[in-house]
Amino acid sequence: MGPIGVFDSGYGGLTILSDFRERLPEYDYLYLGDNARAPYGGRSFDVVYEFTLQAVNELFDRGCELVILACNTASAKALRTIQKNDLPRIGLHKRVLGVIRPSAEIIGQFSRTNTIGVLATPGTVTSDSYPIEIKKFSPQCNVFQHACPLWVTLIENNEHFTESGKEFIRKDVDALMAMNKRIDTIVLGCTHYPVLKDYIESLVPEGVNVVAQGNIVSDSLADYLLRHPWIDSKCTKNGSVNFLTSENSVEFNLNAKKYIDVDVKSVHISL
Repeated sequence: MGPIGVFDSGYGGLTILSDFRERLPEYDYLYLGDNARAPYGGRSFDVVYEFTLQAVNELFDRGCELVILACNTASAKALRTIQKNDLPRIGLHKRVLGVIRPSAEIIGQFSRTNTIGVLATPGTVTSDSYPIEIKKFSPQCNVFQHACPLWVTLIENNEHFTESGKEFIRKDVDALMAMNKRIDTIVLGCTHYPVLKDYIESLVPEGVNVVAQGNIVSDSLADYLLRHPWIDSKCTKNGSVNFLTSENSVEFNLNAKKYIDVDVKSVHISL
């Protein structure tokens, strides 16, 4: 038995972890941020897979039986390969889940015009994971994507609300909306992006839904554990949360407070 592992390339997965703890507070969680090698958005499929597998193995070695890739780029570029090729070798009793499929399963319900926009990292957009997955569950929907290569760096450097930072964000949002004027639902396809949600909402026409993933993914996790009691039985339940980072732990502790409302005392590790 062990905690639920939560992995992200940096800080963004803390937004997902925060919703996990609100929805499922009784569980133990172990968060791992690969901050030293972030961001992942512009990296190749092979590199993202290699880095993600290293992190997953680290969490497995620390007792996690279930690991959530709270990173859209890792979910897009590494999840399927890990599930199909690595888990049979590592252990069939272990599970790794992502954040794209839960969002894709229900996002069609948010749209009145069947026209959905996705704002994400270049890696997630290049993978076409959102259009492919959304079409499986909502074949009537048209999906338009726009890559935002600077957003993660702006957020992690605390520059997203500077005048220049806001201008970059505005141009990316305008570029997405220009693809089709019927877009009435926008998926924030990166776990960093919820910190921009209010600003993005101020940039789009009234009535456009801007959807962050946290509540969707936490509801999906709760449902998964209910449907898989044998996995649930392997998750310890003491209400604890611990943090690992590949970057300086003091810096991580300070920056993490922007994303999650707990006292963060992380431990530095090498991957």
